[in-house]
This record gives sequence, C-alpha cells and structure tokens, in this order.
Amino acid sequence: MTMLDIDYKHRVLQLKKQKNAVVLAHNYQLPEVQDIADFIGDSLALSRKAAATESDIILFCGVHFMAETASILCPDKKVLIPDLEAGCSLASTINAGELQAWKAEHPDALVVSYVNTTAEVKALSDYCCTSSNAVKIVNSIPKDREVLFLPDLFLGSYVAETTKRKNMYIWPGECHVHAGIKAEDINKMFASFKNADFLVHPECSCTSSVIYHISKGDLAMNSHILSTEGMMNHARASSAKQFLVATETGILYRMQKENPDKQFIPVKSDAMCKYMKKITLEKVYNSLREDIYEVRVPKHTADNARLAIERMLSIS
Repeated sequence: MTMLDIDYKHRVLQLKKQKNAVVLAHNYQLPEVQDIADFIGDSLALSRKAAATESDIILFCGVHFMAETASILCPDKKVLIPDLEAGCSLASTINAGELQAWKAEHPDALVVSYVNTTAEVKALSDYCCTSSNAVKIVNSIPKDREVLFLPDLFLGSYVAETTKRKNMYIWPGECHVHAGIKAEDINKMFASFKNADFLVHPECSCTSSVIYHISKGDLAMNSHILSTEGMMNHARASSAKQFLVATETGILYRMQKENPDKQFIPVKSDAMCKYMKKITLEKVYNSLREDIYEVRVPKHTADNARLAIERMLSIS
C-alpha cells in the first residue's frame, strides 16, 4: 500500500464515522479496498448485513447490480457506488425486454433469476437465487412446472445436472472471468498439487466437467463446488494446507489473510474482473466525501424485486 493509499484509508475511516456510513466490499475487490470495509463477502449477504445496521449511507464496493440490491433491501438508506462504470459482464447478458420475450414463449414457466442480474430483471422473476442455494430453490418448484433459469449458463447447467430436471431452460449468459477457467486449467494444476483441496465456483466453465468427473470417481473427494463465501468457510474449517481456487483471484487476499498458515493457489492467475478492479481507495473517498454516484431503484421495481428475493429467503 502506498503512502497515498494510507492517507486515503485514514480519510475514509474518518468519513465513515462523520457520515454514519457502512462500507461493503465484495470478495473480489482490491486488497486495500477490502481493508477499509466494515463487511466483506458475497453481494446478497452484504446487503442483508447493511440492512441490519443503523447506518444512513451504504457505500458498496462492488458492481452496479450489487448496489441495486442494497437499494432494494435498504430503501431507507442512501446507497453509493464509487464508480458508476463498475458493471457486470454476466448481468448485462439479459435485460428486461429479453426476459419478457422469453417468458412469452413459456407462459406457464416460473423464472429463477441469479442475484447477478439487474433490478429490472429481478422484478420480472418469481424467485432469486444465489450460487449456494440455486439447487434448493429449483428443487422447491413443482416438477411439472417449467423453469426459466438465468442468466448464467454454467451455474444453470450445474443446477440442471444436480436436480436432474428435464423441463429447465437456461439462458446462455456467462461471466467473462469464470467462463475463462476451463477444464484444461484444472488438469494442469492437479498435476502439480495432487494433495490440495480443490475449490471451484459454479459459474466456472469447468463446473460441468468437474461434476462429471466427481460422479465417475475420477477426482478425489477433496473437490468442492462452492460460492465465494462457501470457499471462505471451507478454507477456515479444512485441515488441508493447500487449496486450488477456481474463481476470481481477488478472493485470495482474504483467504490468505484469514488463514496465514495455509497456501492458496489460483487455478488461473489472470482470472481478474476488470469491473471489480475499477473501485479504488481514491474513488471510495471521493464518493463518500461528495455523496456522489447514488444508486436508487424505483419503488415499483424495487417492490417486485424484493418479493423475488423474499421468496428465495423463505425457502433457503
């Protein structure tokens, strides 16, 4: 951390107190941004934690749909994002018009929308889901109802394979970072780290092949398909000393910080989200100082989106 970063860190910590603000940071954020956060984790969990605080301002260090989710769950708080251009390649693969057209093709289907979507898409959904509860949400839907699952192709394929559901349709969206983590990357790393625990995010393009090889017994039982927060929990609880991690590399900083006696190796060292990395300490400071880049979801949209989230929470 540079002297300038240290200065910004002190200024941000002072502003948080002055403005009664809570700072949230996703697991993929830069290390120096994670260090000034009140909470670090997955997007939905962060918004729920912020809702339980007495803060007046939420500053969300993540991408735009995450700040929208915070606005949906915390309508009485001001939600700021340090950079409005911090978007999401996955969330941008489907918009409200495309979802409406897809629903028209399947009028009796129920829509399950991954939280990595815009507020408008959530508002048109019957259920939201996270990577850790997607299987449970889909299993809760009657077997004779069609399911439209969006937007992630690889998470959807994982859910379809796990639930064995035949009437589930999957939107062909992908996260550019996770889609770049392929089976050959894993095989190469396995050759060098045979005794490591393998942690893979279900958005990775390798997930389908991982499920297949686990079911065939080709991979050791130390292979785990987990959300980013699930990876954190596993790393703390596991007796293993080495971990191969297949997700965005930003999570490695927190893993190493919380588990200094263990080794964390990225399956793909260049698996970095350029949108997550747009957030810097300087931008955090400027946003909080000037009260700029507010994210507010219109009430009608927020109410409908909140209903889809609440349906999910009632099941999971």
